[in-house]
Amino acid sequence: MNQKIPEYLYEKGNITRLIIYTALFALVFINIYQPFDSRNWVPVSEVMFLVSSSLVILTGVLVVVISRIIMFHYAGRHGLFLWQYALWIVGEIIAMATFYTLFQSLVLDDPRTYSEMLRQSFINTALVLLLPYSILWLYFALKDKDRKLARLISDKGGSEPVLLPMLNFRDEKRELKLSVRSDQLLWIEAADNYAKIHYTHKGRIAAFMIRNTLKNLEQEFSGSSLVRCNRSTIVNFDKVKVLRKEQNGIYLGLEMDSAPDIPVSATYANKVLARFSGYSE
Repeated sequence: MNQKIPEYLYEKGNITRLIIYTALFALVFINIYQPFDSRNWVPVSEVMFLVSSSLVILTGVLVVVISRIIMFHYAGRHGLFLWQYALWIVGEIIAMATFYTLFQSLVLDDPRTYSEMLRQSFINTALVLLLPYSILWLYFALKDKDRKLARLISDKGGSEPVLLPMLNFRDEKRELKLSVRSDQLLWIEAADNYAKIHYTHKGRIAAFMIRNTLKNLEQEFSGSSLVRCNRSTIVNFDKVKVLRKEQNGIYLGLEMDSAPDIPVSATYANKVLARFSGYSE
């Protein structure tokens, strides 16, 4: 249980698929199995019952939507252990069961005791969530294995794989603190007596602090794709996609949409423009 869950369980696309599939499953479940004594809520036609039950289900699924948005941001930064994921699902079931219990009690005026309604709602909600969750976990795992297999076959079938160099960052005592593949590094900025290294990790921008100066790093990586563009910033020119010259100066746009534009100071403008011209030729 101390093992972390696979990353595909909290990928944005898979979370969207999970929410849609769970909502559809819940809708079919409530119209066929008819839990919570749903068919006797109001004496209406089959069509009107489908409409009303859909509204109730979609309202309940909002619990899953909110929960999975929180999971996406939390797990993306910290990861999620299996026991945490299990508790997370139990929390979703309790939250949805509580919603349906309150709906039965306040809206439908169900005569049963609150504890009895909550117990039955918990059982039914567990069926609504656990069945699609289990099916989708197996589906996501299968798709992930297919992707890895396809990548392995592609690597074996092609020419020799290109091994990109690693950029090793050391502190002032020359102790290795961070190694980043050259195509993952974005930019480095000064932060008092530290250097803050920004790089891509799992599709997002991550940062790591080391105790060193930009001057030392600039000298150490002289001749590489790392270029000083102002007093407090070094940028990886391999990741620059746009150079924009405006009235108030020059700005570099990186390939990551969430990365800020990097200003180029007058001191380093000629050097940056010369490097950009060299890349363009």
